[in-house]
Amino acid sequence: MFPQAYGQASLVQVDGVGGYVRLALVVVLLAGLAALVNRLGGLAHGRDALSAAARATLQLAVVGLLIAAVLRSWWLTALFIVLMLSTASVTAGRRLAPTGRWPWAAAAVWGSAVPVGAGLLLSGLIPLTEVAVVPILGILIGGAMTATSLAGRRTLDALRTRRGEVEAALTLGLVVRDARILIGRDDAGLALVPGLDQTRTVGLVTLPGAFVGMLLGGSTPIQAAAVQLVVLVALLLVQSIATLVTLELIARDVLR
Repeated sequence: MFPQAYGQASLVQVDGVGGYVRLALVVVLLAGLAALVNRLGGLAHGRDALSAAARATLQLAVVGLLIAAVLRSWWLTALFIVLMLSTASVTAGRRLAPTGRWPWAAAAVWGSAVPVGAGLLLSGLIPLTEVAVVPILGILIGGAMTATSLAGRRTLDALRTRRGEVEAALTLGLVVRDARILIGRDDAGLALVPGLDQTRTVGLVTLPGAFVGMLLGGSTPIQAAAVQLVVLVALLLVQSIATLVTLELIARDVLR
């Protein structure tokens, strides 16, 4: 399913010193405009846009230098996957619980991405090669992180703003866990909307990265579409599990 050769084309032209200078200017300009829009719009994430762009630049530069070595060794590949899972867990956990219980977010990230990713590999549909495993699992881990963050934030906000409804459910005889799930479930489910919309509109609104990467790597459109379909459906399962686990952790007052 995956081509043996590396990409034959590129979406971004970066050739020579001039190309890298142009890249730097475009990245700085886009990040600056994002921060400016945030500031003018009162969205309170101007600095976050700049810091996120700076971190992405540094991290991608390091990964770009290391990835060739990582993809030549299963041990290094396994360590890199653990690093991705750990980073995703910390990112989601810090977003939900800045202090104290944030490590519990790992249950949602690991508990969704790992079994689904393992299932794909055991199915034989994804070849057991480093160059195939890393990007596929990276996509699933990223989806788990996003779903955990969104579901957690929405659920915690709902429980704070609708505290009276939670107390009313308790007076009706529900235990705390059930009352919290009753009130927070619909809000937690909103974390699935971006993934559902992406799956519904794939090929019509956007051409996701896996599809484009396969085409640029020399695969046929049918092969690229097959890979993207598997990734999108697996991502729906990952995000559903991550959302459900996050809701359960919050309902049990484990993650807060």
